[in-house]
Amino acid sequence: MGHIERSEHINFMDFNNTRYIPMSRRRRIYEGKAKVLYEGPEPGTLIQHFKDDATAFNAKKHQVIEGKGVLNNRISEYLFQHLNDIGVPTHFIRRLNMREQLIREVEIVPLEVVVRNVAAGSLSQRLGIEEGTQLPRSIIEFYYKNDQLNDPMVSEEHVTAFGWATPQEIDDIMALAIRVNDFLTGLFLGIGIRLVDFKMECGRLFENEMMRIIVADEISPDSCRLWDIKSNEKLDKDRFRRDLGGLLEAYTEVAKRLGILMENERPLGAGPVLVKG
Repeated sequence: MGHIERSEHINFMDFNNTRYIPMSRRRRIYEGKAKVLYEGPEPGTLIQHFKDDATAFNAKKHQVIEGKGVLNNRISEYLFQHLNDIGVPTHFIRRLNMREQLIREVEIVPLEVVVRNVAAGSLSQRLGIEEGTQLPRSIIEFYYKNDQLNDPMVSEEHVTAFGWATPQEIDDIMALAIRVNDFLTGLFLGIGIRLVDFKMECGRLFENEMMRIIVADEISPDSCRLWDIKSNEKLDKDRFRRDLGGLLEAYTEVAKRLGILMENERPLGAGPVLVKG
């Protein structure tokens, strides 16, 4: 099929996964703080590559944590596959190898949708509510995706006035957010983890003349606050944000409880051995 286009991410060949089919060219579409998107093998598809970069405070804090991308790829695969199975539409098609997924190409709605079940982070700071306080009900917030502006919180009024999403799209996004929250809350509760809050992104999927809103991006300990039910130990990116240490160990614990990793495995080095999905 010809040579593979050389790039700094050439190490995707290191993972020796027989299901991976080299493409004659890999055109980079977009690079974010934690992921890279490449042109997919078929029209309407992309390849999503998970990096080991950990960032916080809009990338002002940055560190490479070896193995993080592998864990997020597997955890996100697990959660998205289960969402697909229960009829929640997502961009996820299948995992390709240790760090990459095949996904549907969507037009990303420029909003971060945050669903909060328990007071934590910026909500506690803004409203003076002690972290760990159970909220009267789940709260859905919108943030405008713009790194230069530090992703400011916006209202539905802003969203519709500036054309970021229509009223119908907002309804669809909120309905998806509620379904995802219900599913994740129950799933994590079953493995002794409290889903404090999570960030979700949505995209417009165009099929023939039809357009529908689906869940996109990733769902992982990078985008969720996950606390152990008994100890309240943080099993998410707050370990990095707050200099608590042990981020890889926390993500590994989440993967083990989900049944993705066997007890004696650690996602370190060039090629960790993972249970086949």
